[in-house]
Amino acid sequence: MCFSPVMDLTAGVTIGVVAVDTLRRVRRPQELPLALLPLVFAVHQLIEAFVWWGLDGTVSATVGHRAEWLYLVVAFGLLPVLVPFAVDALEPATRRWRTSVFVVLGTVVAALLTSAVVRGPIAAVVEGHHVDYQVDLWHGDTLVVLYVLATCGSMLVSDHPHVRAYGLVNLAAVGTLAWIDQSAFVSLWCLWAAITSVLINLHLRFAPQETSADRARTGTTRAAGR
Repeated sequence: MCFSPVMDLTAGVTIGVVAVDTLRRVRRPQELPLALLPLVFAVHQLIEAFVWWGLDGTVSATVGHRAEWLYLVVAFGLLPVLVPFAVDALEPATRRWRTSVFVVLGTVVAALLTSAVVRGPIAAVVEGHHVDYQVDLWHGDTLVVLYVLATCGSMLVSDHPHVRAYGLVNLAAVGTLAWIDQSAFVSLWCLWAAITSVLINLHLRFAPQETSADRARTGTTRAAGR
């Protein structure tokens, strides 16, 4: 995925179908931020199709440049906040302080990255079989590390074992994508985003429903344990 406009378009439509079904699986408000992630991923990939088309002349340069800008705003400004927030929303109230730290971190990272996109200049070029996005980032390597920490760290401290397990797998996937080609990291991320969308759908489809009584009992037990 993300290796051509056709694959971006196909992936966007396919994930969009998964996203619609995922939203239908929401059973309580706390699950909504998580359920929105596949929809964001789907739109993100559709946007990149326009980036490709702008670069090859299928659409005007103006449309292509706006697609580049929007793609980076989603990647840099929305996802670093939405991912930890989605994890945080699932946590028991008494344990949420741990994941909330990563929501704050993601917000700071998103602000710094978005300011770089707004300030410009930005560019996108086809390099091999991916789009290489070029942004003048302040301490870029540090921001990338903080980005990964905000998105993966919230999962690693989650109260839910399966979320922690996915956090480890997610961290390994991010490292692998960066190792494959550092310049392609932002573009190649959508490959893992597609897999993530399916996993989110399966989680909401099969995860046992936690009742208010369950949450209250869990909080009481933990409070007594302290």
